Amino acid sequence: MTMTIMGGLGILLFASVAGRVALLAADKKTEEKNERETKGGEAVSQTTGNQEIQADVAGIQTSSAGTLAVLSDGIGRANTGRVCAGIAADTLLDAYQPYRVLHNPEYFFKTSFYEANRRIQKTIGERRGGACLAAVFVNGRTLHYGLAGDIRIALLRNQELIPLSKGQTLDVLALNAYEEGILSKAETVWTMEEKRVWNYLGLDGFHEIEISEKPIRLKPGDVILLMTKGIFEVLSWAEIEDILLKDFTLKEKADSMVMEAEKKTGLEKENGSVLLLRAEVLYEKNEF
Repeated sequence: MTMTIMGGLGILLFASVAGRVALLAADKKTEEKNERETKGGEAVSQTTGNQEIQADVAGIQTSSAGTLAVLSDGIGRANTGRVCAGIAADTLLDAYQPYRVLHNPEYFFKTSFYEANRRIQKTIGERRGGACLAAVFVNGRTLHYGLAGDIRIALLRNQELIPLSKGQTLDVLALNAYEEGILSKAETVWTMEEKRVWNYLGLDGFHEIEISEKPIRLKPGDVILLMTKGIFEVLSWAEIEDILLKDFTLKEKADSMVMEAEKKTGLEKENGSVLLLRAEVLYEKNEF
């Protein structure tokens, strides 16, 4: 009888210890996940598509001010597009380098984009070329973006991929004109099939860039996505979202998007680039 009681106590004690170990392991896993989601991370992956030259350029720079991520898509024959894309990306990264605090990202975008436009025009002269450019700045609390041309910017949050940028293409321009009462519904519908870019760096008569209407508050787990035509014209939004929701590292997700785009056949594919950024999230004292 005594042995039976002692055996029962031993089983209970073992179960209790095992339960505590399991809880500690679960707590540790949760802590590691939370820490991973509040810390930054980045990944870039590219494909040439059906093109001979890779004319996309990506860059990421981090300082005490925050992180600036840029993605440019060159326009032009031979090596002209690559040169223009490099100038666009380098101009913003060079302009950002001295900053230790960046109080007005929108002003930074406007001035540096115009400088990139000037440098491209000066470099290529009479040649036809330019670059689309997207830039995202995160400072641990908010996200800001600037865009010239047609590069997609989106935010993965709470298992959902949310588009942020509209793009400077003729269909978007027509929709804006319709909302302002400039175009009729019939004219807008007719124009909605036109996806040509109407603004880009290097263009004579360069227009205002698209910027975020207001800062976007960052949350733990937020992942920012930038991608060029060779990705968003080849993969559906659902396919992209499915890949991003997989339990992969950022690099594995970026590479998977590129591999899926390369598998598609029967398409004339442009250069494709994916830039993923998990922004570090900082909290004010007593915020939560």
